[in-house]
Amino acid sequence: MGFGVKCAIWITCAALYGLQVLPVFYRLVNGSGTDGWCLGGCAVMAFGIIFESASDWQKNQAKKRNPRRFCDTGLFRIVRCPNYLGEVIFWTGVLLSGVNILSSVGQWVMVLLGYIGIVYVMFSGARRLEVRQNKNYGQDPEYQTYVKTVPILLPLIPLYSVEKYKFLVA
Repeated sequence: MGFGVKCAIWITCAALYGLQVLPVFYRLVNGSGTDGWCLGGCAVMAFGIIFESASDWQKNQAKKRNPRRFCDTGLFRIVRCPNYLGEVIFWTGVLLSGVNILSSVGQWVMVLLGYIGIVYVMFSGARRLEVRQNKNYGQDPEYQTYVKTVPILLPLIPLYSVEKYKFLVA
């Protein structure tokens, strides 16, 4: 990978993070203070961090027990990528924390670009993981049952695969 490509990736990532934190920035700039939206968003953020951390810990424990098996215990019974779901929940909290202080179409566009961007990145990550897991466990009948019954990223939404969505390449 060339230096120019590395710089482009760095700049794109920095821009995405900048867009993602805009709800907090706008709250500070507008002098809006702390209100119910802010506190509710913070609660959602905390839940997202806990959810993501718990899923990472559960996967780590499962891999210690059996490093050659896919993880289908704990939060992995709800969705196949609970750590990515936790990340989406966290950034949803950031969005909610500032939703009532956005004062122009431009602010809404920028904030939504950041939110849609991170959701796209998480679905892209889920796709990459699905492709890799299909190669590693695709012949396992238990895995086949698992992928047909547990949604990939969003609980209660019957989206079981994103492998065919080639636009999810990040």
